[in-house]
Amino acid sequence: QVQLQESGGGLVQAGGSLRLSCAASGRTFSSYAMGWFRQAPGKEREFVAAINWSGRSTYYADSVKGRFTISRDNAKNTVYLQSNSLKPEDTAVYYCAQTYSGSYAYTESEYNYWGQGTQVTVSS
Repeated sequence: QVQLQESGGGLVQAGGSLRLSCAASGRTFSSYAMGWFRQAPGKEREFVAAINWSGRSTYYADSVKGRFTISRDNAKNTVYLQSNSLKPEDTAVYYCAQTYSGSYAYTESEYNYWGQGTQVTVSS
C-alpha cells in the first residue's frame, strides 16, 4: 500500500518562503511521476506542479510559475515543493500525489495515490 506523508506547511508572511516535503513508501518511488495540488477554502482542488520519474521534466500551473519549484530525491523517496514569494492567495491545503506512470500529469484523474495534506497559510 502506497503512503504519502506531507510536511513543511505553516504560517508565513506574504513574500516569504516555505519548503514542502512529501515522503513516499510502498512501491518503487523512482518509477512514478509525482505532483502537488492545493485546495483553498470554498474552492475546488487545483493542480500546482508535477515532475516526471527522473526529475528532468517539470510542469507548473501559471499561477505559481517562476515562484514555485518542484524537485525530487529518488534516493530518499521524497518530492519537494519550494515555494517562494508567497501570496495570500497561495493559502490552501497542499497535497502531494503519485501517478500510475512515469510521465508527469496535471489532472487529478491521472493520480491514484494522495497524501493527507499540509496547511499553508500566507498572511498579508
